[in-house]
Amino acid sequence: MIKSLGLLLLRLSVGIMLIHHGYEKLENIENFADAFVRPLHLPFPIFFSYIAAFSEIVGSWMIIFGLGTLLGALAILGTMSFAIYHAVSTGGFNIYLLELLVLYWGGAACIVLAGAGNFSIDHLIKRRLTND
Repeated sequence: MIKSLGLLLLRLSVGIMLIHHGYEKLENIENFADAFVRPLHLPFPIFFSYIAAFSEIVGSWMIIFGLGTLLGALAILGTMSFAIYHAVSTGGFNIYLLELLVLYWGGAACIVLAGAGNFSIDHLIKRRLTND
């Protein structure tokens, strides 16, 4: 029970704090693409900017509610991996650029490894399917 409460607090902390970053990206997707995607020389920078925004928004909602938690956390983990790569490649190992990204990455990694816990919709679905 204590572990599930810890996972709930982690899910809420990561999800609630990260979700606004996704919405901010959507406010000016061109600016985000210019500042963060084009420097990585990825093709289709606008497309990948939308992927980053929606992975943060949808992934955050998924981990907040604990519904499809693994997929949501994997989406966030992937986006944070690219963000960390961008930060290191453009600014070196600057702790002030990396600290928030690494905290989101670590939180998402813990959720991937530990699951959503008992206080989640995933748990309710699993319990329902195993009881029938």
